Amino acid sequence: MKIALIGYGKMGKAIEEIALEQGHDIVLKIDVHNATDFTIPNLQQADVAIEFTSPHSAVQNIKTCIEAGLPIVSGSTGWMDQWEEVMQYCKEKQGTLLYASNFSIGVNIFFEINRQLALLMSNRPEYNIGIEEIHHTAKKDAPSGTAITIAEGIISNSQSKQEWVLGDSDKKNALSIISKRIDPAPGTHIVTYDSPIDSIEIKHTAHSRKGFASGALLAATFLKGKQGVYSMKDVLKVL
Repeated sequence: MKIALIGYGKMGKAIEEIALEQGHDIVLKIDVHNATDFTIPNLQQADVAIEFTSPHSAVQNIKTCIEAGLPIVSGSTGWMDQWEEVMQYCKEKQGTLLYASNFSIGVNIFFEINRQLALLMSNRPEYNIGIEEIHHTAKKDAPSGTAITIAEGIISNSQSKQEWVLGDSDKKNALSIISKRIDPAPGTHIVTYDSPIDSIEIKHTAHSRKGFASGALLAATFLKGKQGVYSMKDVLKVL
């Protein structure tokens, strides 16, 4: 598989390392130092693009890859306010896009456990629900995309929570997300149900970026021959 890496930071380098170990070719690497190479002819040398950049550039990066007819896997977070626009653009151009807030297989299993726990606890108002996420100081968005996905999973299955908020809140229907930036920290997410009697906690901790990189490559392989908009639920068919 010929891969274009859009974003060549820590995640891009982790993906490159594993991709080469698996026998894939990196035919294009784009970062701030060679942005002029981010052209449709260069993109068309690849079979798939994997994009990990920043919230302010992700949308245009995705659209450019779709314009080039190149399937794209995107792990950039912080731009979900434009999700409907991007999804509609992909459909209009008959493109191929797979987005995930987190590509770790463990995290995606955690998402499912979180949703099931929220459903089980939906009629237990004595438990207050909270989320805490910890990442490295270079992470530009807060809360993390993973924390937002966790929050959405709770809200969709909870009778007591109707919205999420960043930081503490006195609103009973608000789900609080506490974001901490500490080095070194690839990513920790904790969901807690607290009552006067007891507490329930589920937690996922990433030990390195390898889990994210492996999942992104798995997603890229999944896109071969496909058209449309996909998620990690489609990749991990058991979920």
